Amino acid sequence: MSNVPQDLKYATTHEWVRVEEDGIARVGITDHAQEELTDIVFVELPAVDAEVQAGHPIAVVESVKAASDIYSPVSGTVVEANAALTANPALVNTDPYGEGWLYRLKIANAAELDSLKPPADYAAQIG
Repeated sequence: MSNVPQDLKYATTHEWVRVEEDGIARVGITDHAQEELTDIVFVELPAVDAEVQAGHPIAVVESVKAASDIYSPVSGTVVEANAALTANPALVNTDPYGEGWLYRLKIANAAELDSLKPPADYAAQIG
């Protein structure tokens, strides 16, 4: 059974968002997504200052099974990419909601957060 933390919002494409105290969104892939991908061997992170639109590809995660696009759950500007994943992409497997986050984003339109799923709805989606 996948872990679905209650303090996050979720995209149907298996990304999570945590809005931090400074209003910046931290984004990663869900526990369910990393389980489906299995052993992650490479992460292509977005560039700092990149502008992204909700629902558009922003990163790529490669596992021993496949390469998967990661979609931005909300629009905004990338303010940080998780450099630790360059040296240790397996952090996405071992700690998807902690040290395995992908990037931080200055949200362009906070109303987009309302279109994301609450934890109960995401848990129902993944069964």
